[in-house]
Amino acid sequence: MERAVVSLAVCVDSDRTSRRSAAHALAERFGVPAAALDSPGFEAFLVVTDDRLELRAANAPGMGPVYVDFLTGAMRRRQREPGSAGQMIARAVGYKGQPLRIVDATAGLGRDAFLLAGLGCTVTAVERSPIVAALLADGLRRAADDPEVGPILRDRLLLVEADARAFLESLSETNRPDVVYIDPMFPHRTKSALVKKEMRLCRLAAGDDPDADELFRVALTVARSRVVVKRRLRAPVLVREPAFSYKGRAVRFDVYPCR
Repeated sequence: MERAVVSLAVCVDSDRTSRRSAAHALAERFGVPAAALDSPGFEAFLVVTDDRLELRAANAPGMGPVYVDFLTGAMRRRQREPGSAGQMIARAVGYKGQPLRIVDATAGLGRDAFLLAGLGCTVTAVERSPIVAALLADGLRRAADDPEVGPILRDRLLLVEADARAFLESLSETNRPDVVYIDPMFPHRTKSALVKKEMRLCRLAAGDDPDADELFRVALTVARSRVVVKRRLRAPVLVREPAFSYKGRAVRFDVYPCR
């Protein structure tokens, strides 16, 4: 099933020639217009700034940009102190101190992939939206030289822009992952302004995941150990009841053993 295509343009937020060239290159790559930031008729803008790549909603002055940052704020805290979130996702994927090979089949902005890599797992982060993948690649690029985070990302997190179903089916027997992790893009009912902003903008760029049930079935045939599906706490199961779940205050991880 085709995903929704947003009316999106690529632009710069300054007049620097180097930035304008980068914006035009992205526009050509994605097959979307290069336009001024205040151009009418667009729902969102992929903005090339002096420091990073951002996704911004049009005509929404109160909504800040979405970008990937592994070096400050919540992401850095999660890397240094995984806390309960890290413990729960570690239990869900079956991490017991030995490295696991994991395919994050719906990588999005890379938060869970980053947390899994920080635990010591080798993670292939698969994202099929070119726009979202570009945001994640930009965050990885900017974090690569950090002495603390850089080695984690370089050595244990690989970004692949692809449809996860085709990617999983293309893997040889020796390259099958231990775990396939799925966090489908479905409507989120949350009071968090940050999540609302990010989900709205990412949904504009990437659409929902109406074929998540098909991805789940493919994952079950490929994963060696288990498939883990992240859901809102009270959301219905994706396809069928899991063998067991790990539940937090807002989300749960449904676990499906493959043996």
